[in-house]
Amino acid sequence: MFSMSKFQLLIRYSAIGITVAVIAAIFFVVSSGLGQSSVTAQAFVDLQEGGSVNPGFRRAHAKGICVSGSFVSRAELSSFSTATVFANGTHPFVGRFSTAGNNPQAPDLAAPVRSLSLRIGDSGNYWHTAMNTPPVMAVRSPTDFYQLITLLKPDPATGKPNTDALMAFFESHPETAEFGQWQASYQPSASFADEQYNSINAFYLVDDKAQKRAVRWSALPVTPSAVSLSSDDPNALQNALIAQVSEGPIIFDLHVRFAEAEDDENDPTRSWPVSRQRTVAGSIVIDRVGDQALEDCNVINFDPLVLPIGITATNDPILNARSAAYAESYRRRAREHLLGFFSEALK
Repeated sequence: MFSMSKFQLLIRYSAIGITVAVIAAIFFVVSSGLGQSSVTAQAFVDLQEGGSVNPGFRRAHAKGICVSGSFVSRAELSSFSTATVFANGTHPFVGRFSTAGNNPQAPDLAAPVRSLSLRIGDSGNYWHTAMNTPPVMAVRSPTDFYQLITLLKPDPATGKPNTDALMAFFESHPETAEFGQWQASYQPSASFADEQYNSINAFYLVDDKAQKRAVRWSALPVTPSAVSLSSDDPNALQNALIAQVSEGPIIFDLHVRFAEAEDDENDPTRSWPVSRQRTVAGSIVIDRVGDQALEDCNVINFDPLVLPIGITATNDPILNARSAAYAESYRRRAREHLLGFFSEALK
């Protein structure tokens, strides 16, 4: 990973401009925006923007910091998947820690959700994974998710969400219970490096006989931190991460859990029992951090459906919706970058 000059960024975003046009055409034709949902990707990203656009930034998780390092595979999954990333050895990655919300200037410690996204592997066979601190989703369908986010928006008259409408929604959607329990008990850590990050959605590992096993994965911290955060520092988590990496690599173990026949891999609102078969696929070793405005992670769309041979998607509608929304957000910010650079070039 390296810092890029203005000219290099211009060339890169010019190439992205062509690529995103293809991506946009694909997801509009295939999924009408959000995986056969009545809610389009454009409408969902409009909702994420909330009438307040920060040009050039992601519409969700706008604030983040780039990381890079290596995924050290233990080859424990090589009999379940032909993915080269699971072969014994070391595989490079570029990634990003981020906090929820569309404001790139928001205080780190105010965000309700933290994320770790990775692009693992070599060009042409990348594995993208976008993990979050919640272990499950609140709802099963994109339409319900859109409705829930709408209800969480403050009422202009009161400045707060409509509590009665929210309660009615939860009562009519009992699948929200597990997410609600997690939310009530979640205590944010003092560092990005001390969180557990979850795939939430399930995927299939595919072996050399085309047999599939449904799995979910989680990144669990190995290297404990000893940081003291100031609540007055709007970049507390980012500054702590920079300090930690300067002292040595940050390490997570990637735990993979296998579904059994009674587990529904297409339902992201239910976790699987802890008794399920589980293995450590390898270690995520982070040895570099950098400003997201200057580093490679800024131009990566961490679409969770960018998968290598040996990993395939389930039919989870939320998973397909995430992919379409990521693509729409990516298209908008790439366009804004292009317009900005060309505007500067013409001055």
